[in-house]
Amino acid sequence: MSETPSLHSSIIALVSLASGIASKHPDMGLCQLDKLRHMGIAESQIDTVIEIARHIRDEAAQKLDAAFDEKSASSDSETATEETDTSGQACCSTTASGQSCC
Repeated sequence: MSETPSLHSSIIALVSLASGIASKHPDMGLCQLDKLRHMGIAESQIDTVIEIARHIRDEAAQKLDAAFDEKSASSDSETATEETDTSGQACCSTTASGQSCC
């Protein structure tokens, strides 16, 4: 069995930062920010990761709110139990600056 190469520590820190922001983790990725800066990762790259993570977090919240609003506004019990059809929607949208999160 071949050994899987490990990820570079900067990639791990970027992923950890993004997931912490997207999940609303109370530590907010501040430890990862320090690590990334000490590694010499460009602020523009860190800013891109932060922007994408915030976009994913905010988009998820909006979709949950919309689904809740749709279900709570429904007076028809049949409509209230239907699955929301998202087959025609893209997996995600782009951030305000045009960064793709997919």
